Amino acid sequence: MSSWFKRIKQGIQTSTSEKKEAPDGLWHKCPNCKKTSTVKDLKEHFYVCDKCNYHNRINSAEYFEILFDKNEFEELFGNIYPKDFLGFKDLKPYGARLVEAQKKSGLKDAMRVGVGQVLGNDLVIACMDFAFIGGSMGSVVGEKIARSIDYCIAHKMPLMVISKSGGARMMESAFSLMQMAKTSAKLTQLADAKLPYISLMTDPTTGGVTASYAMLGDLNIAEPKALIGFAGPRVIKETIKKDLPEGFQSAEFLLEHGFLDLIIDRKEMKQRLAVLLELFKK
Repeated sequence: MSSWFKRIKQGIQTSTSEKKEAPDGLWHKCPNCKKTSTVKDLKEHFYVCDKCNYHNRINSAEYFEILFDKNEFEELFGNIYPKDFLGFKDLKPYGARLVEAQKKSGLKDAMRVGVGQVLGNDLVIACMDFAFIGGSMGSVVGEKIARSIDYCIAHKMPLMVISKSGGARMMESAFSLMQMAKTSAKLTQLADAKLPYISLMTDPTTGGVTASYAMLGDLNIAEPKALIGFAGPRVIKETIKKDLPEGFQSAEFLLEHGFLDLIIDRKEMKQRLAVLLELFKK
């Protein structure tokens, strides 16, 4: 064979078994503008695209790190686990689905609660995790919100709920739907105690979550371009037999029509939240 075909330089002679692939999780492509950036850069920009300002979906671990001072917080009610009350089975038993979701996500259910400080202001944050069965609202989510409210009343602290959900968890049937009334009633107790409740809606906030605690805040705020609604656009369109307005169910549309008080960019969330908490004190 001609020497022209021979790999002479060091580094080209590496055998296939010795070649190193780039580790998974080093790069991120924006779903909106397709810009590629490193995960490190994305994290430094609060998981927001620095080109088009697309807010990537994040979970409780990331929100706690962004909002709590020095990422220092105490997790509350971490010992509550979901249970298959009904022996529900669809494509697979609900019990098996729970085990799979816990193993895959590293979470016990679709919500975590932390108490800490935001620029020196005490705050309890109950944050939903979309990674756990689509952030669906089951009995554990409702119970954690109820206990968070009791904790806030006992310690005279404000509450913030970060919603990111596909709605009620159908595998728990009525047990899931009961959480809508339960959380709404508990929020009345928080209001009677004259303690602030801030609801942050992120992409997506839908179904029974929207129809209960997500829309009951003293302040209802959202991230830019978050999808917020009860039923999906296709279902609504088929029901009313009309075309829907452009941008329907986006945070911007809801703000324009009075359903939201503020839209806050994630990069500014901590500072704006601290200002709001200071104002509530006064």
